[in-house]
Amino acid sequence: MIYVTRAVFAGASLLLMLAAMSLVALGINEAIAGVRNPEQSGAEAVLDVLGYIIVAIAVFDVAKYLFEDEVRRDSERRSAAEARRSLTKFLSTIVIALFLEALVVVFKTARGDVSQLVYPTMLLVASVLVLVGLGAYQRFSAAVEEKVGEDDDAEDRKDKSRRRGRAGG
Repeated sequence: MIYVTRAVFAGASLLLMLAAMSLVALGINEAIAGVRNPEQSGAEAVLDVLGYIIVAIAVFDVAKYLFEDEVRRDSERRSAAEARRSLTKFLSTIVIALFLEALVVVFKTARGDVSQLVYPTMLLVASVLVLVGLGAYQRFSAAVEEKVGEDDDAEDRKDKSRRRGRAGG
């Protein structure tokens, strides 16, 4: 069953990587078409391609996360610190992508109808909330790791003293 699960995650990550590359190609294709189109400004075409590339980076990072954490790595051997670092790297990329996408949407909206700035503002607020949540997760999980580490060290000392007592008796 482990091999089936790994194969499924490997296939999913490969499909996500292909989708990310397709998004980049689509963005470049639309940018070229937008520059050739006299009705659309070059700046608008560049902002469109930026949006595609930002989403592609986020999708690619999801694929990389799945591959590294579910296919290559033995999940039973992972420590809490490793899991926290892995999740932190993953969410950091997502937060950066959210902030960049929000900025692109702000620029696109500011060039057009300013009354539509509600969506980009909400996207920025959501990005900040994810960032604050990530900080809280890191803080709480680090505190738990420290506490669990102290408890594990105390258990190890007890086990060693019991073994010495048996060996000496």
